[in-house]
Amino acid sequence: MKKYTCPNKEYWSTILKRPTLDLSDLEPLVDDILNQIKTDGDKAVQYFTARFDKVALADYQVKRIEIEAAENQISAELKSAIQTAKANITTFHAAQKAEILEVETMPGVKCWRKSVAIQKVGLYVPGGTAPLFSTVLMLAVPANLAGCNEIVLCSPPQKDGNIHPAILYTANLCGVTKIYKIGGVQAIGAMAFGTETVPKVQKIFGPGNQFVTVAKQLISKSGIAIDMPAGPSEVLVVADETANPAFVAADLLSQAEHGEDSQVVLVAFEDDFINQVETEVGKQLANLPRQEIAKKALANSVSIIAKSRNEAIEIINEYAPEHLIIAVKNAHDFTDEIVNAGSIFIGNYTPEAVGDYASGTNHTLPTNGFATAFSGVSLDAFVKKITYQEITKIGIQNIGKTVELMAEAEELMGHKMAVTIRLENLKNEQN
Repeated sequence: MKKYTCPNKEYWSTILKRPTLDLSDLEPLVDDILNQIKTDGDKAVQYFTARFDKVALADYQVKRIEIEAAENQISAELKSAIQTAKANITTFHAAQKAEILEVETMPGVKCWRKSVAIQKVGLYVPGGTAPLFSTVLMLAVPANLAGCNEIVLCSPPQKDGNIHPAILYTANLCGVTKIYKIGGVQAIGAMAFGTETVPKVQKIFGPGNQFVTVAKQLISKSGIAIDMPAGPSEVLVVADETANPAFVAADLLSQAEHGEDSQVVLVAFEDDFINQVETEVGKQLANLPRQEIAKKALANSVSIIAKSRNEAIEIINEYAPEHLIIAVKNAHDFTDEIVNAGSIFIGNYTPEAVGDYASGTNHTLPTNGFATAFSGVSLDAFVKKITYQEITKIGIQNIGKTVELMAEAEELMGHKMAVTIRLENLKNEQN
């Protein structure tokens, strides 16, 4: 990690620059794959699966017998852990259901808004360097709670032609309706356009590599909704003398092991504390199976000594981290000043890893600075909000003149007439 001591604000954006790749070079290649899938359907999916995943499959849909077989391959302990995580995630997301609130804006003018589930959603679950069955929980649980009729899941096949059993077990547990052994760009294309086998969906969720990221960006231009802009995972830890250096090091490494292009940031107040953390990072790194990946991520990462708590808060809000761990004295006071972050973890005993798996919050979060304007996935991501209004005879008489005047001022006389004709009808009824 590169270390900076009280850098001037003018250099923050350079110091905090993410190690993101220019994905524009990938667009022609990804666009070509998407167009082939749109045109040739299953035939193109089969071709690209053989080309990229090195697996030849005649049938992509997972059968019930495969789900049952997967369940038998999962230990009772892991099943129990997944069930506990599912219960917590369900409890948190179920609490997000909004009541229908009726408002009478003026006598006879009644308005309300209702959440209506997106009918068909697609979930992409990576299975390459790590089988992310936790992502199934984070996406399928709220989709099910929202009432989505069709929940389609795609995940790349392993070399044996099967999806990792933990992904299958979790998908079945969470109410996924259809599962397909398709990965990468071909999975996004299949769900976006539909094939002879895979149904077309209305919104696509889930993380992926740079090719999947570009595919999601491109299909969003075609009118298919996506969850949010995506990028490599990241964490910022802010820590003072009350923090445990070993805990901080573990939190940094837990994020660094995600991928070579991940980034971790440490903001502290003393050089000695950063040195202690770096020592702990070295010790713990030696025991990580994914240490080579973590080393490359750490090369993209920085530690910063801030002059004060206020400056630390400014740095955090400028960076807008996907994950923010606050390990400082009076952490809640500190938290109140944070306006840009995907998810916040407060105190020495709140590792980001808990949010990744089982506390209940969602781990599908905005990266690459998008936390300035985007929220993480929640129950709201799986519904659309439809507004309703009902105007009575008294209501149209109360509001009619206002609408007539505004429509006439905008020179939209058809709008005015739609109100005037009703008012005149009421006048005739009263005479």
